[in-house]
Amino acid sequence: MKIFGAGVLIVSGVLAAAVPAAAKSELILAIGGEPDTGYDPLLGWGRYGHPLFQSTLLKRDAALETVPDLASARSLSDDRLVWTITLRPGVTFSDGTPLSAEDVAFTFNEAAKAGGVLDLTVMDSAEAIDDLTVEIRLKRPWVTFSENFYSLGIVPSDGYGPGYARNPVGSGPFRMVSWTEGEQLIVEANPDYYGQKPEFERLTFVFSGEDTSLAAARTGQVDMISVPALMADDDIDGFRKVIMPSVDNRGLSFPMTAPGEVNGETVGNDVTSDLAIRRAVNLGVDREQLVEVALNGYGRPAYGPADGLPWSNPDAAVAHDPDGARALLDEAGWAVGDDGIRVRDGVKAAFDIYYPASDSVRQALAVVTAEQLKSLGIAARPMGATWEQIGRVDHQQPVMFGWGSHSPLEVYSLYNSAWGGIEFYNPGYFSDETVDAHFADAQQSASLEASYPDWQAAEWDGQTGFSARGLAGWAWLVNLDHVYFANDCLDIGDTQIEPHGHGWPITAMIEQWKWTCE
Repeated sequence: MKIFGAGVLIVSGVLAAAVPAAAKSELILAIGGEPDTGYDPLLGWGRYGHPLFQSTLLKRDAALETVPDLASARSLSDDRLVWTITLRPGVTFSDGTPLSAEDVAFTFNEAAKAGGVLDLTVMDSAEAIDDLTVEIRLKRPWVTFSENFYSLGIVPSDGYGPGYARNPVGSGPFRMVSWTEGEQLIVEANPDYYGQKPEFERLTFVFSGEDTSLAAARTGQVDMISVPALMADDDIDGFRKVIMPSVDNRGLSFPMTAPGEVNGETVGNDVTSDLAIRRAVNLGVDREQLVEVALNGYGRPAYGPADGLPWSNPDAAVAHDPDGARALLDEAGWAVGDDGIRVRDGVKAAFDIYYPASDSVRQALAVVTAEQLKSLGIAARPMGATWEQIGRVDHQQPVMFGWGSHSPLEVYSLYNSAWGGIEFYNPGYFSDETVDAHFADAQQSASLEASYPDWQAAEWDGQTGFSARGLAGWAWLVNLDHVYFANDCLDIGDTQIEPHGHGWPITAMIEQWKWTCE
């Protein structure tokens, strides 16, 4: 997502011309940035759910329970290799063309070719059996494959091609009117949508900086804004604060190997490749203090990538223990030097912590973490950069990343050996046979619920795991609260615990939003 600090003047112009808050068939929202690759599900749009323009086969309600969307029925063969999906009849795309099983099969087959952020490598083929029935064949049983049913928006087989990402056509609750990149996106209700019709006919998403959004709310030019934690104590007349718990976490990736080269890329780090350093960081950081200082109290400590979700292991958490951290480093031969920084074999215990320079929360986390690590004798240097620059160093230096999903697939992507170096997943090339074996057992499970013990064992099985008690592949630091200011007249109804912020998670159940004032 982009943050448009440089576009304040342009966006201010958009906001100044916005519709007054009293005209309530429309809403104006400043709740996050826009996707770099547009609104194409095959390029990752909607991977955290609710793609807005497109429908998915299934969706989750406020309690994260499965409810039907395009799929009216689904079944998995006894050998767990064939999914049979029955579609609801009478669905059309927003251009009026009918949606059929051919479109669903096309979407899955094209997504498998696209690769990238989508995990369809286990899919063999998708085939339309008749207008309303799709068969999806897998190469092997894979319990997280069905997670694609919640996140992969269906695109039209006849209308998909170059340019789709900027002019999406789907069967979701809204259709695009216009998109001015860096400024605003305007959408209107899809009159042919088969589900609950949204009360608001038109939405304008403005892509403004944090200060601009706050100023716009104070003058009544927007109906809802999202704010970073450090701005969340403000009061705005006519608005109420909405604090949404989330699994949107922030944590430090660790390059796991000694310096070298993999697939032509420079990887590894002399310091973080040492297990004692990684464990010491996990023991030495004061997560409660990070929440209070960097998040202004709007969040909770994080100990894993999926805290509180059924596939996480609460036994994997470690307590704040700076003395234990120092003892670990002493035992590993990291001696305190004259300047207070530890050294071993001529290598200083020093590394950079990269963060996106446009993100004030990650900057605060990087700065406070670096200060905390000083007391352990570890020198960490916060380094603000663009995502492009981060992509050039993320295999060599720790990065303040953010993740958090409603699916265990994300845990798999972060720690599975095969995902080393793919996109921003597993940037440190974490790799462990025992963890991979637990993942394999989880993927072979008869159901998602049956797989939970194996996901938990991958995190900590009593002997090892990817968590801080085991191989400490990351130092998970905090889970954010998502903070919004919403017009007092806007009722957003029941809400979900929110995933990572891509895709405006507050809009997951926008069909139930209501205006309560005359």
